[in-house]
Amino acid sequence: MQLDMHSEDVEGLSVARTILDRYLDLLPKTDLPGLAKRMRKSTGEVESGLAVLKSLNPKPGYDWSAETTDYIIPDLVMTRIQGGWVVSLNSSNQTRLRINPEYVSLAKDSGEPKTKEYLRSHLQEARWFIRSLESRNDTLLRVARAIIEYQADFFDQGPEAMRPLILRDLAEKLELHESTISRATSNKYLMSPRGMFELKYFFSSQLSTTAGGEASSTAIRALISRLIKHENPIKPLSDNQLTRRIEEQGIKVARRTVAKYRELEGIPPSSERRRISVA
Repeated sequence: MQLDMHSEDVEGLSVARTILDRYLDLLPKTDLPGLAKRMRKSTGEVESGLAVLKSLNPKPGYDWSAETTDYIIPDLVMTRIQGGWVVSLNSSNQTRLRINPEYVSLAKDSGEPKTKEYLRSHLQEARWFIRSLESRNDTLLRVARAIIEYQADFFDQGPEAMRPLILRDLAEKLELHESTISRATSNKYLMSPRGMFELKYFFSSQLSTTAGGEASSTAIRALISRLIKHENPIKPLSDNQLTRRIEEQGIKVARRTVAKYRELEGIPPSSERRRISVA
C-alpha cells in the first residue's frame, strides 16, 4: 500500500515491488550481487529498489495505535556517594499507614464488652499488618544492599562485570530462606545510574574460566552482544567464531551455549545478520 502511494516515476519503484513480491525473504541472507543475479538486474537497479523499501515504515499501524504505555515505578533508588553506593526505598512509591487514634480511643473507652473486643481484635490485626509491611520493606532493603555490594563491579563497569549469583548465596549471607529472597525480589525494580533493573536480573548461573575462576551467564551474554555489535556486517561472526573469541578471554563455553545465549539476546544467526550494502 505504501508503494502504491509513490509516484510511478520514482527511481527503483518497479524493482522494489519485485523484491517485495518475490525476494523479500532473501534480504537478510543474500548478498547484493547474488540478489541482482537472481533478479537479472544490475546492482545499481537493485540498490535503487532497496533504497525505496528502506524508506517505508515497517509498522504503519503504530500511527493509529490506541495502546497505552505502562510505566514502571521503581521500588528502590540507588545513588553514588563518596566511597560507594547507597540504596533507599522510593518514598514516592511507599504508602504510609497509621491507625486512626479515634478507634484506639473507642477500643479503650467503650462500655460495651463486645464492642471493645471487636475493636481490639481489629486494631491488633491492623498493627500486625503495618508491622508486616515494615518487615517486608526492611527485608527488601537488606536484600538490595547485599546485591549491590556483591555486584558493585556491574554498576561501575557494566554487564560484562556481572558476577555469578544464585538465591542460596544471598540466603546464606543474610540468614534468610531462599523463598524469602525470591519473594522479596519478585517484581521489584531498582533505579540506578545504569538504568532500571528488576532485582532478579542480578542473579545468574556461572561458567568456569581457564584461570579457575567463575563468570556469570549475564556477563557472557553481554560479551556476545558486544562482539556482534562490533563485527564486520559483511562477514558476521559465526557461533564457532564467537566461541573462540570468548575462549581467548579465558572463559570456557560450548558452541551450543553461545548459540543459546545469542538467541536469548534476540540476535539472529550469522546467515541472517549479513548486511547488503545499499548506497
